[in-house]
Amino acid sequence: MGTVLSVNVAARTEALPYKDVPSGIGKKPVTGPIEVRDPGPKRGGLGSGLVGDVIGDQRHHGGSDQAVYAYSRESLDGWERVLGRQLPAGWFGENLTTEGLDVDGAMLGERWQIGSTVVLQVSEPRIPCGTFRGRMGEPGWLRRFAAAARPGAYLRVVVSGTIRAGDPITVVHRPDHGVSIAFAFRAVLRRARGRRARGRRARRAASRRARSRPEW
Repeated sequence: MGTVLSVNVAARTEALPYKDVPSGIGKKPVTGPIEVRDPGPKRGGLGSGLVGDVIGDQRHHGGSDQAVYAYSRESLDGWERVLGRQLPAGWFGENLTTEGLDVDGAMLGERWQIGSTVVLQVSEPRIPCGTFRGRMGEPGWLRRFAAAARPGAYLRVVVSGTIRAGDPITVVHRPDHGVSIAFAFRAVLRRARGRRARGRRARRAASRRARSRPEW
């Protein structure tokens, strides 16, 4: 059993020098209960699954499959040791800072009950973006984050309700397929690297064909 150490929201978006769309990545802990519900589709929906939490770029973030983002305090502590700096709850843009729960070892489709009512379902790993890189300001951050394979988990809202810091987290269903958040994260990155490699090969081939054509 784990615990919700902190519930974090962005009350407003902020303009960032490294992004042309205002962002809601700057989340901070809140006191008291927060309502959680399914936000609907990514485009045209409510954005975040937490009432009062704003998302700036709804083209790429939010929606039912990314309703809630969870990251463990243990992983934040590990990054603090590596980076030599403090990382307060919400710094990674997470809605839930958890404790005592293996977030990256969670299985896709796993269900968590939080408190007495809310049920969330693990949906996909977080794929780091340029906004995250700019917020961290660390050299090679995306590469380092990817290599660690501790991305945290996005969750769907299965049963709505309210949550607050201190609520227990109970895993009420765990599929036996063996596909964890960390495993899925590595698979997504491998596919992305493969696409980039194929693209480079195609461009090189096109360049060779262009050079071999007669000039008349």
